[in-house]
Amino acid sequence: MFSENKKKSTASAMTQQNRIVQGTKIVGTVVSDGGFRIDGEIEGDVKTQGKVVIGTTGKIKGTLTCANADIEGEFNGKLMVKETLSLKGTAVVQGEVFIDKLSVEPGASFNATCTMGAAVKTLNAKSVEEKTA
Repeated sequence: MFSENKKKSTASAMTQQNRIVQGTKIVGTVVSDGGFRIDGEIEGDVKTQGKVVIGTTGKIKGTLTCANADIEGEFNGKLMVKETLSLKGTAVVQGEVFIDKLSVEPGASFNATCTMGAAVKTLNAKSVEEKTA
């Protein structure tokens, strides 16, 4: 009986989307199983197994680790996307990027070192080893 409730709450957390609205600034580490829509500012680390959307007014300065990301706003730091990074025409990305696939619309600013493919999986395995050591 208890295990069924736990499974339902975990599944719903994965489908829930967190929202950081314009005018909100977070400094620190943000971790969630669900995805994010960011229209405010985050200075620090964001970790999720879901999708992250950075809206046109959204800004992240720090490290972002996620499954997929759509960026319309600004990102500065280390970006680790397990699957697809999609940069819209208004996106501004600076820093280090580790991805599997990349989609860039005309007008986007992409000033980053970029590693594509198997390096993302290797990087994730290395960070797991560091946590358990």
